Amino acid sequence: MCGVIGLQLRGELAAGTGGAAGGRSLGALLTAMTSHLCERGPDSAGFAVYGDPELTPPGRSTVSLLAATAPPVADVVARLAPLLPDAAARSRGQALLVSAAGSPGAVLAAVRSTLPEVAVTGHGTALAVLKGIGDPSALTAEFDLAAATGWQGVGHTRMATESAVTAAHCHPFAVAPDLAFVHNGSFANHATIRRELVADGVVFDSDNDSEVGARFLARRLDQGDDLEKALRVLTETFDGFFTLVVATADSLAVVRDRVACKPALVAVTADYVAIASEYRALSVLPGIASARISEPAPEEVLVWSR
Repeated sequence: MCGVIGLQLRGELAAGTGGAAGGRSLGALLTAMTSHLCERGPDSAGFAVYGDPELTPPGRSTVSLLAATAPPVADVVARLAPLLPDAAARSRGQALLVSAAGSPGAVLAAVRSTLPEVAVTGHGTALAVLKGIGDPSALTAEFDLAAATGWQGVGHTRMATESAVTAAHCHPFAVAPDLAFVHNGSFANHATIRRELVADGVVFDSDNDSEVGARFLARRLDQGDDLEKALRVLTETFDGFFTLVVATADSLAVVRDRVACKPALVAVTADYVAIASEYRALSVLPGIASARISEPAPEEVLVWSR
């Protein structure tokens, strides 16, 4: 079944001054939204947070890792020192975040070459990925999500149908710089598309069907598509039932399959754009009573930019 959420803050909320939220941060709002989607996905949960200066220090690149696959934080920093002398690492429950000066690609390459045994879950200049297995409400507490700040986030609560319940199979899938992808549903032809991508040199981290969608989207963006076009091509290529919520460093998007089988609602106010699988996850947002609420039409790609 699964639950998906997306939230892009605007105006005073994006600036961190509280505004209509009465001081509630991005993380507090994401936590409240998630609390209403736990039964849609009791296996695991994950979040992509954009713009938190503690999780993603400005002027540096951050690589998100699975803590269970990594050595202790002090050892991570010591091993990275020859290639990344200014590297810093911080643990957030099942997540481990490494930041250093340099481009996202350069820092990622240094982490992969130095810590080949450690699973990478995301990288970029604005993106931190926090994901793991367990009850979603417990995970939001473990990640201290309510304390997170920033301008944008996406989240996912998972009920596994296509692959194992492990941290590596959790959403979001963040396979390109500052790109995060969450999925409710299943792709019927993912194996065929995976083989085509592998033949083109794409490397996968899991056998999750959703990762195929994320890798396909990343490839289209790398080839020059903008986010709207890339998602249109994805809907033309993939069979199945799905709602996708996708975020980049400056955009938030949603699209549903050709019969709109999986639920999605959008709420828009002067302070935010919010997406959720169910209205009750939107009901906790400030000003929701006066929000413009709609349901995306089949294959309608909606994109909002900062």
